[in-house]
Order: sequence, then structure tokens, then C-alpha cells
Amino acid sequence: MSLSTEGFTASVDNPLDLVEDIVAANQWPFERNCDEELSVTVAGTWCDYHLGFSFNSAQGGLQLASAYDMRVPGKRQSDVHSLLAMVNERMWLGHFDLWIEDGVPMFRHAVLTRGGAGLHASQMEELIEIAITECERFYPAFQFVIWGGKGPAEAIAAAMLETVGEA
Repeated sequence: MSLSTEGFTASVDNPLDLVEDIVAANQWPFERNCDEELSVTVAGTWCDYHLGFSFNSAQGGLQLASAYDMRVPGKRQSDVHSLLAMVNERMWLGHFDLWIEDGVPMFRHAVLTRGGAGLHASQMEELIEIAITECERFYPAFQFVIWGGKGPAEAIAAAMLETVGEA
């Protein structure tokens, strides 16, 4: 994935202004209903990812949540929770959660914006790329558990299998 971020500067007051510039430059559909939230849809290999950016000026933090376009049936939630623990053990940045109210698995990560330096376009680009990359990497594991009836250990093993070369 290659994002268009050249020429953008940091916004010390509200990093969502920078996010809005980046998503508009990449021609992704987005919605910004208030100063603290921005929603964008990005097409991935497996599905569309719904990225939600939230800015909390009091805490000086920006949170990104990337939700899968899937729902976890109640009977599979226990296995998905076990899968989440296995997935999160393999994470370097961010983590996966299950939004219980809607049954939606999502990747979440937050960054502090205090200190006056603000966020730079390259940092925001990396944050978006990390979210999408991690969602793409673990999408098959969630599918194996939710719809394939596989156990969490089997699903994570299949998702972590890396192919080498070409067929």
C-alpha cells in the first residue's frame, strides 16, 4: 500500500485535520461529523476496513480503530476471545478487540500527541499502514474461527503460515 502524504504538515491543535487531508488525497470515502471523530473506508484484499479516528484533546491522544466488515455470532464469541489472546501475543503495536455490542472484531492503536510537536504525515501514514496490514494478516484466522468452525489454535497456525516462492 502506498499512501499519498507529500506536502502535509502536522496540526498541533487537532491531528484529525491532518488525517482528513491524507484520506482526501487518497480519495477514500470519509465522514467527519465533528472535530473529535473521522470515519473512513479503505478497500483491503479481504474486505473493506472501516477506520475510525478519535481525538481526545484533554488526554492529548489520537486513537485509530479499524473494524472488520464481519460479525461474530454469539456462539463463536468464546472461541474468538481465545483467538484474540493468541493474536495479541504476536502484536508489536496495537491490539485486537471484540466490540461486544455489535460483535465486530477490530484493531486498535493510540498515540499521544502532547508535547507540541504534533503528528507528521509520515507517522500517520505508518499508523494507517500498520492497521491495515495487521487486519489483512489476521483476517483469515477470524474467518476460520467464525465461519470455518476451526479452533483458535488451528486458525492462528493457518494464518501465520507464510508461503515462500511461487507455484
